[in-house]
Amino acid sequence: MRHRSARLAAAAVLALAAPLAAQPVHAHSAHTQSTQTTPRTYSAAQFFETTSYSMASDAGHAFSPDGKSVLISSDATGVFNTYALPLDGAQPRALTRSDGVAHFAASYFPNDDRLLYTADAGGGGSELSHVYVRERDGSVRDLTPGDAVKAGFVGWSANGDTIYLTSNARDPQAFDVIGVDAQTYESRVVFRNDGGFQPSALSRDGRWLALDKPITSANSDIYLADLNSGGAPRLVTEHQGDIAFSAYDFTPDSKALIYASNESGEFNQAWRYDLATAEKAPYLQADWDVMFVSFSPSGRYRVSAVNADASTKLTLLDTRTDQSVALTGVPDGDIGGVRFSPDEDRIAFTVASDTSPADVFVADLATGQARRLTTALNPAIAESDLVEASIVRYRSFDGVEIPAVLYKPRNASAQNPAPAIVLVHGGPGGQTRRGYSAMVQHLVNHGYAVLGANNRGSSGYGKTFFHMDDRRHGEEDLRDIVEGGNWLRAQDWVADDQVAVMGGSYGGYITAAALAFHPEAFEAGVNIFGVTNWVRTLESIPPWWGAQRAALYDEMGDPATDAERHRRISPLFHASNIRRPMLVVQGANDPRVLQVESDELVAAVRANNVPVEYVLFPDEGHGFLRRENRITAQEAYLKFLDAYVRK
Repeated sequence: MRHRSARLAAAAVLALAAPLAAQPVHAHSAHTQSTQTTPRTYSAAQFFETTSYSMASDAGHAFSPDGKSVLISSDATGVFNTYALPLDGAQPRALTRSDGVAHFAASYFPNDDRLLYTADAGGGGSELSHVYVRERDGSVRDLTPGDAVKAGFVGWSANGDTIYLTSNARDPQAFDVIGVDAQTYESRVVFRNDGGFQPSALSRDGRWLALDKPITSANSDIYLADLNSGGAPRLVTEHQGDIAFSAYDFTPDSKALIYASNESGEFNQAWRYDLATAEKAPYLQADWDVMFVSFSPSGRYRVSAVNADASTKLTLLDTRTDQSVALTGVPDGDIGGVRFSPDEDRIAFTVASDTSPADVFVADLATGQARRLTTALNPAIAESDLVEASIVRYRSFDGVEIPAVLYKPRNASAQNPAPAIVLVHGGPGGQTRRGYSAMVQHLVNHGYAVLGANNRGSSGYGKTFFHMDDRRHGEEDLRDIVEGGNWLRAQDWVADDQVAVMGGSYGGYITAAALAFHPEAFEAGVNIFGVTNWVRTLESIPPWWGAQRAALYDEMGDPATDAERHRRISPLFHASNIRRPMLVVQGANDPRVLQVESDELVAAVRANNVPVEYVLFPDEGHGFLRRENRITAQEAYLKFLDAYVRK
């Protein structure tokens, strides 16, 4: 069970559901190769015929008990389901067959071929996930029933007798930890969460539960609960001032907790807390944020990753030799989702890049030789027709340097200038990262440059940069996006009268805000489920955000005391200023940004006699999971941009 620091947890509540991936992978022979100077163009449907793959939870068992397959999630049918992926290269075998609600793999049972998976019990994006057992005969049992229950998978006891889950069945605002008997499915509360904690890691011996405690967006603590004694959780990160702490993982011998702290500088570094002596010591240092630290079952191998300038740099370390493990047969790119076989002879993992979505590989740790098991990119698409990103930086209005991820169309030049888009991430404290995005590649393939701007307030660039937008959202961070548009216009290969702004969630808010508060800055905007009325949004946050409510209000402002400022920065109350065309795309079941947010903005802008297009999905929430809906949305983006931006 792996969690971010409280500052990121609080800041990411309006982030897009699906993060981007990593950096370049070489073109694979399984795909058609383009030999043309001019890349071929592909439809939205072709781009979204790409298959998404992800590994089972890192807290569970990804390898089957017989060692012949790994448990994955895939949207091969257009809807996410769980699959057994054979290690001999055979085709994945469907274990669930939903044609509507997404199913995501959590874990095999350690001693038989039952499995755990999660699914949205409310359906269509409600985010009320439950944990289910798929029995050996294919029947299904809900381990966390209840109409308003939200639950998650935590891990297993060392002997495999107990499944640990989180559930807010007792209190909608608090996640208790429950233990479920793996044979009878009887459950009991092993930790009653009355302190506003976020359960974050469980020791292998089942004794210790690490609890993150958000205080403000810049300040948090870690507590430890002894599940054997049942006493009150003890504070292990006593400190002065603003320091963000969060748990990574326990060591496999259950003697120490590895955790994140930014007390020594701008970035999260890994520290070690000895459970017996309470001594703390630096454990793993880097020049960027340490994203996570985890271990193989016995602790022979350690996996860690660093967020290096919007790319993931992963290290697989043999702790016996203190040497990195070299893998062969792996294309260039970011490795993620590392899962170990119980005997630690093999690992399964994914590799992704700007031009290739995540594929699953398996490697023999004795030889380091890896084999590819999947082909994610639609074979009809030549990887060589796709575009690798570059990292650029530009100065904002006040001299602050803004990092960004740039996708430049292959044929863009001073003689053939391209229309362009400033793409704004969610969060507000998210980050645009290197990696494959069908949405971005489709737009670039059709001639649009895309600048993924990491405005002030983005994560990944240090705590000072991250907190520069605290209680100033829609002000300087918005101007950073406007300056991103100005930077694009200054490039001789960009058509300076054809620049749009686009974003989802908080990025959708910034898009609408740009049109309302800087009405001449962009030719058009694409607002994907963006906040339009901060007063309502902050008053209607889902109850399960209870543990991070204080940190969220510290970051964004308390609606009880800051309503005037929230109205001032809300596009809905300034919609009369919007004069440029706008496309709005929304999921009807979104629990974070309610449909009414988009309904009201669309009506208000239409009253200005400004072109507004509205796409509403009745079966989606905060992010679009169904392939048919993603294709519909993508087709709408391109059609709108071609109509109102390209000249």
